[in-house]
Amino acid sequence: MRDTPTIPPVHVIGGGMAGSEAAWQLVQAGVPVVLHEMRPVRGTEAHQTQHFAELVCSNSFRSDDHEYNAVGLLHEEMRRCGSLILACADEHKVPAGGALAVDRDAFAQAVTAKLTAHPLVTVVRDEVAGLPPEEWDSVIVATGPLTSPALAQAVLDLTGEAQLSFFDAIAPIVHFDSIDLSKAWFQSRYDKVGPGGTGKDYINCAMDKAQYEAFIQALVEAPKTEFKEWEKDTPYFEGCLPIEVMAERGLDTLRYGPMKPVGLTNPHDERRPYAVVQLRQDNALGTLYNLVGFQTKMKYADQTRVFRMIPGLENAKFARLGGLHRNTFLNSPRLLDPTLRLKAAPRLRFAGQITGCEGYVESASVGLMAGRFAAAERLGTTLPTPPVTTALGALLSHITGGAEAETFQPMNVNFGLFPPPEERDARGRELRGKERKLAYTRRALNDLAGWLG
Repeated sequence: MRDTPTIPPVHVIGGGMAGSEAAWQLVQAGVPVVLHEMRPVRGTEAHQTQHFAELVCSNSFRSDDHEYNAVGLLHEEMRRCGSLILACADEHKVPAGGALAVDRDAFAQAVTAKLTAHPLVTVVRDEVAGLPPEEWDSVIVATGPLTSPALAQAVLDLTGEAQLSFFDAIAPIVHFDSIDLSKAWFQSRYDKVGPGGTGKDYINCAMDKAQYEAFIQALVEAPKTEFKEWEKDTPYFEGCLPIEVMAERGLDTLRYGPMKPVGLTNPHDERRPYAVVQLRQDNALGTLYNLVGFQTKMKYADQTRVFRMIPGLENAKFARLGGLHRNTFLNSPRLLDPTLRLKAAPRLRFAGQITGCEGYVESASVGLMAGRFAAAERLGTTLPTPPVTTALGALLSHITGGAEAETFQPMNVNFGLFPPPEERDARGRELRGKERKLAYTRRALNDLAGWLG
C-alpha cells in the first residue's frame, strides 16, 4: 500500500478577517494551516477579545445589493467562492436597511468555532516577532492595520520602503434602552428593506437648524486625543474620517454626509428635519446601537457631553465610546506581485488591510484570494488571477499594480476600479445610471463563473 504524501502546512499570521478567510480557503482545498494569532498573549490598541475576525469598528459590511452596488457584488462573489466570513455574516445578520450588518460577538464566535473545529487547522497563540523562520516556506501575513511593531519593522527592513500609515477611528455604541423614542423614531432611509430588515432598521434623531449648528460648534471645540510624536504626520483615510474632522471642513459638511436628512420623515414633527443622526443595530438582541458615521477622536468625557446634545440621546448610556488607532499598510503596487507575494521574498504573501484595501469585506476578499493562490501553489497547480471585470479581480489589480505607487492610499471596492462595460443602449450610447451598474455586475458574475470553473 502506497503512503499518501503529507502536504506541508501553510502558516497564516493573523486571525482577523483576512487571515480567517485565507485559512478557510486553504483547508477547503485540503491544505493544512497553522494559524498564528497573538491575542491574548499580546493585545492591540483596538481589540477587546481573543476571537478570530473580531470587528473593532462598525458592525456593517455595507450594501448587500449585488446588482447595483460594488461592495454588494463583492459579497455575492465571495459567497460563490465559499467564503467563511460571508457565511457567518449571513448566519448572524441584524436588520440594517439595505446593508448587511451583524451581531459582532456572535459573528466572531462563529468564525472562531468553525476554524478551531476544523481538523486541518492548528491554532497557535503567539506573536511572530520579526520575519517568519526560513523553514516556513509558504506564509500569508494577514496581520492587519495593527501589525506588531517587530514584524512591521522586519518587513520594512526587507523591502527598504518607508512605512505608510493612516488613522482609523471607532464609532461609539449606545444602550438601546437609554434612547428616548418620544423624540427618535425607527425608519430606514426611503423605507428600504434589506437583508433581514423591515424598512425600519435605523433609529433616527432629528435636529433643527439651531440644534445642528450648536452641535457642530461643540464638535469643533471639544478637546481631542493628543497624538504621540511618531503619529503627528500620519494622515487620515478619507473613507473613515473622525466626525469632528468633517465638521471642521465646513458647517454643512455633515448635513451632506452621515447626517443628511433625505429619505426620512419625523413622525414627532411635521417639519422636515434639518439634519439627522442615525443609529444602527449592533447585536442580535437589539440592545446595542452604534452611531453611524460617528468615528471620533474626542476625549471620553467630551464624547459623552457632546453626543448627549443629540435629541433622543440626552440620557444615553454608552456601551463603548469612540477611539482612534493608527493603521499601517504596504505600498502594495510597488512591493507585491499579482498573486500577493512579496517580490523581495516570494515565500511571503500578504492579505487584508495591510495590503492597502479598506473595509471588512475587502480585507476578507484579499484573504480569500491569498488563500486560494497559496493552496494552488502548495498543491503544485497554477491559479490565474480573477478577471479584472469581477469585484475580486478589480480590487486585486488595483492594489498590486493598478494604483500609482507614489500616491497609493487605502481603497474600498467601487465601480471605478472596473473596466467600463462595453454594452450599449438601444441607440448605441454608453449605458448610464442603474443600467450601467447592472451591466458591471452581470458581467462580473458571468466572468467569475468562468474563473471558478
